[in-house]
Amino acid sequence: MEGDNSSNEMYRECLRNHAASLGSYATDGCGEFTPDDDAAAISGGGGLNCAACGCHRNFHRKVIVTRSSGDVAAEMTEYGGGGSGRRQMQMAAAYSPEQSSKKRFRTKFTEEQKEKMMGFAEKLEWRLQRKDQEDEIERFCRGVGISRKVFKVWMHNHKNSPSHSSTAGNASSLTDDQ
Repeated sequence: MEGDNSSNEMYRECLRNHAASLGSYATDGCGEFTPDDDAAAISGGGGLNCAACGCHRNFHRKVIVTRSSGDVAAEMTEYGGGGSGRRQMQMAAAYSPEQSSKKRFRTKFTEEQKEKMMGFAEKLEWRLQRKDQEDEIERFCRGVGISRKVFKVWMHNHKNSPSHSSTAGNASSLTDDQ
């Protein structure tokens, strides 16, 4: 039974655009693929057309249901690419809410860390690209208690904030050169 994929595959709602020739989008509302056994018996095609909407099976969204240990079901939804050869797969775990509710960790900074990072970023002129200052940047990050990557992201997020003094200097320097 494990090698038989037909028992694990299901075809859900019809995604065929019936108004494509009009430049619009309209589906027929067919909720699930139902094989047309009468047409299959006459033509010998194997029931690839839907009895409800008459569309081919490939127009219906394909869902592969797998069972793993612990009796947890997972659905893999396959979205067809309209003949481009590429397919997008999406895994959705049924009955496992702890996997879908995991949130990204957000770094919290103290006021002292923010002040130190603001001063150091102004000293670096909001750029981390200087190779000659790598050791100084690493020492600063260790002293503040953050990683270089976290400091880089913080600098990127705050480089255009109006709280640092370099923006006022840049605005006046543009008018003095004329």
